[in-house]
Order: sequence, then C-alpha cells, then structure tokens
Amino acid sequence: MKKPSYFKFINSLLFLGLLFTACQPSSSTDAKTEESKEASTPNIIFIYADDLGYGDVGAYGSTELKTPNIDRLANGGVRFTNGYASSATCSPSRYALLTGEYPWRNKRAKILSGTAPLLIDTAQLTVPKVLSKKGYHTGIVGKWHLGLGDGSVDWNTRISPGPNEVGFDYAYIMAATQDRVPTVYIENGHVSRLEKDDPISVDYKKNFEGEPTGKDNPELLKMKWHHGHNSSIVNEIPRIGYMKGGEKAKWIDENMADTFLVRAQHYIRKHKDESFFLYYALQQPHVPRTPHERFVGSSGMGPRGDVIVEADWCIGELLKTLEEQGLMENTLIVLSSDNGPVLNDGYYDDAVEKLGKHTPSGVLRGGKYSLFEAGTRVPFITYWKGHITPSVSDAVVSQMDLLSSISTLVSSEERTSDSQDLLDVFMGKSNDGRDELILEATSRTAFRQGDWIMIPPYKGPAKNMRVNIELGNAADFQLYHLTEDLGQQNNLATSNPEKLAEMVAAFEKIRGTDYGKIEQLELK
Repeated sequence: MKKPSYFKFINSLLFLGLLFTACQPSSSTDAKTEESKEASTPNIIFIYADDLGYGDVGAYGSTELKTPNIDRLANGGVRFTNGYASSATCSPSRYALLTGEYPWRNKRAKILSGTAPLLIDTAQLTVPKVLSKKGYHTGIVGKWHLGLGDGSVDWNTRISPGPNEVGFDYAYIMAATQDRVPTVYIENGHVSRLEKDDPISVDYKKNFEGEPTGKDNPELLKMKWHHGHNSSIVNEIPRIGYMKGGEKAKWIDENMADTFLVRAQHYIRKHKDESFFLYYALQQPHVPRTPHERFVGSSGMGPRGDVIVEADWCIGELLKTLEEQGLMENTLIVLSSDNGPVLNDGYYDDAVEKLGKHTPSGVLRGGKYSLFEAGTRVPFITYWKGHITPSVSDAVVSQMDLLSSISTLVSSEERTSDSQDLLDVFMGKSNDGRDELILEATSRTAFRQGDWIMIPPYKGPAKNMRVNIELGNAADFQLYHLTEDLGQQNNLATSNPEKLAEMVAAFEKIRGTDYGKIEQLELK
C-alpha cells in the first residue's frame, strides 16, 4: 500500500533534523574549544627575587632556610637545575628578562644609579609589548632599576619615559633599589603621596646643605653602613645618593613587602576577567634587609634569612589570591632571581655572623658580581597547574628565552635574535635547552657550551674583599666541565687545549674579540 505524501514530508524533516544535529558541535567539543582558548592565552606572572641564591631555596637543597611556598611551585612545576639570569648583577639581568637581548649589547646596561635615564629604548621589543598586542593587560609591581626619564628627572612632575612607555599599562615601582634614593614609590609616573609644598630633590654627587648623612651622623642610624652606603639617611638607614624633601612620600622600609604584595593582589583581582601579565619584582633579599616585625627572628639567621622567609610568605599569599579568584589553572607562573647571593653588601646586618650551616650559593662557586656559576645560575621554576607535569630539568635555559617562548605561547610572531623559543622546555615537554650561552658579571663575560664553561682572562682582583666573593678574574683562561666539576675546582684549560680553542672560537663568533679590554669593575 502506498504511503500518504505527508509521511514522506515527515520523514524528510526527521532526516534533516538528524543531519543538522550531527553537524553541530557537542557540548564537550565546546568545552574543549574553550579550554584550548584558555590554554593559548593564560595569565602570566613573573615572580622575580633580588639576590636570591641557588642554595637559598629548600627545593634547591637548603636545609636551614624554609621556603615552603617556593618549594610548592618547584615541586608542582618544572625545577630547572641549569637556569640562568643573564648577568650576575641586577640592572643587566632585568634588561635581558624584559627585552630578550644580551645586556652586553647595550653599553649602558650596568648597575644603574637612582637617577639614570631609561635603559630600554621605547621602540624596543619587550615582553609586555608582545602581550599587549595580544590583548593582555600588563602590570609591574615592585623593583624597577632600569632607569627613568632622560637623565634629568624632575621628581615633582610626571616621570617619563618609564615602565608605561615600554609596554606596561600599570606600574607601581620603586625607582631603583631599596638602598638608593629617591626612597619613594612611583605609580604610573607620579611619586605617590607627594605634597606640592615639599618637593623632592635628588643628587648623586653633592649633599644638600644641612642634611645629615650616614658618614657624618652615625648617632642617627639604626643600621650601620659597611661600605658605600653612607649618604642621605631615611628611616634611620643610610643610603646611596643624596635626597631632600618628599617626607610624606618616603616609604617605610619594614612595610615594603606588604605594600608591594597588596598592590599585586589588587592588580590580580582587578584584572581577573581578562588576560593579564604581572611582573611581580620582589625587593628581597637585597639590602637593606628590613623584615616586618612579624618576621624578625623567623629564620634564626638575622635579617637576610628573615626577609627570605618574608618573601616566601608573600609568594604564598599571592598564590592564595589566585586560588580565591579561581585563576590557578589558567596562570603560568615563572619564578627566578636577578643574580646570585651576597651576604655583606653594604650594611652590618649579621648576614655573615648568623649564617650558621646555611650556604646561599649551594654547591656552586662564587656569588653576586662573579663569573663563577653562583653569580648567574639561580632558582628557575615554571608552574602551571594542570598544564605542566612536575619534573626536574637539566636543560640549559636563560631568562632571555622567556620573551620568544611566551611569544610562541600566545601565537605571536615577534622574536629577538638572542632569545630562543624554548616553550616546550619551559612546559616540561622537552629537555632540549640551549647549546650555548654567554654569561656576564660587571661587563665581563664567560661562555657556556654544552657541559663546559670557559672564562677568559681578566685583569683585576681575584676576590672582591668588600663582599668576600670570588669574581672569576684570572691571568689565564679557565675551563671547567660542569657535569664532573660543578664546584669549578679543576681548571682544564691547560690539559685540554683543543676544547679551549674550540670554545674561544665559538665565543668570539658571538661576542667579538674586544672582551678582554674590560679592566674596571662597576661595583658599588
């Protein structure tokens, strides 16, 4: 019997409906698409410590200092055993971190004074610029020390150029270091809390009439200077450089960690609904070490140990904020330090006397200012909950490589020639790091290639007696095999001339041949 025509019509509608349904993405597909979108544009946070040594962290072998929050990141992410800052001093490393460029290519990339002009060219590619072009909101909270203005700053008007002109939408910083004037916070180019009738004046050569100094007025000090820090007194602490005015704008040293933490937390909460990049630049454990009273005595090692405990607590509080805002699974965190450790770096603060069994450099030789490994090999951790499988990596990586790697992460084509794309290494998917890397300490450079490191001859003292650190200077070439001699005790330059010649040739291909002309050290 022949079916009525309306049955054909109904069957056609059913067929079309099934076809339409089959062509639609399932809810699980929608979820995967959204997950993929989030994975390509995670929030990114750089946590950058100041003078934190390879041996200052529990996950890197410290048994005397407790750093549970840093250890949490290290044990939950990739802990790099061969992670490097570009330089053994602060300003050059910060320059390389943000620009992806070797600091020795920029002749001004040295330890900067508090009145130095902006080190990064405003036309230069930077990490925040890469991310801004991909829709990220970008912010810096903490230490800057990359110069401000054009070299003639009026601290009583908007200070420019600065972080805002090199890619940061928001900036709450101190100009240089905690031991340098001006001792004020700067928010988006303006000195915070500055009163018009109390203008700031700053000079690094001459004191202002009638102003006390650490050198002439030791009775006014709660922290005594050891070397270099004997100029203007702020909060009973002598500083580098001279400053007058801005009394209500001056920071309280013991509150600095809390001040920066609260600003970082506020930044996260404010921008939680958009992709953001936060450069959280801690001031610890740089001098002067001024822990809040909550942390005084917490380490048993004096102020240096106490501020490391304080910094670790700050990191823990930042992680709590991410958890409260539901952002842990969509935030890539990179933690590292600008250079290696130093104990007495200008003040008497019991850093040496109360050290005990703790070794800030761990198994490494040297420290801050040094061409030996402890100058530039630092804690280096990448963490992204649910995306990075916990592991320990021996791959050689540099902070310079973050620019190109993050560029790949957010599907940007922007790169710099010195920055290598090591995204898979940072994500724990590969152990193929750098084959070679130039390392720097106060304008002198060394060369790592594979498991070998070569230090050219340099004039100058073998040790900086003020900070009691070996600098790596020697009359002849030094060659060490790091896998067999991590402590750099056995110089193989004479016994292995073929390898030395090979490394010198590779080094000079990148660096040029004028590296041996550096004789003066730009220490404090």
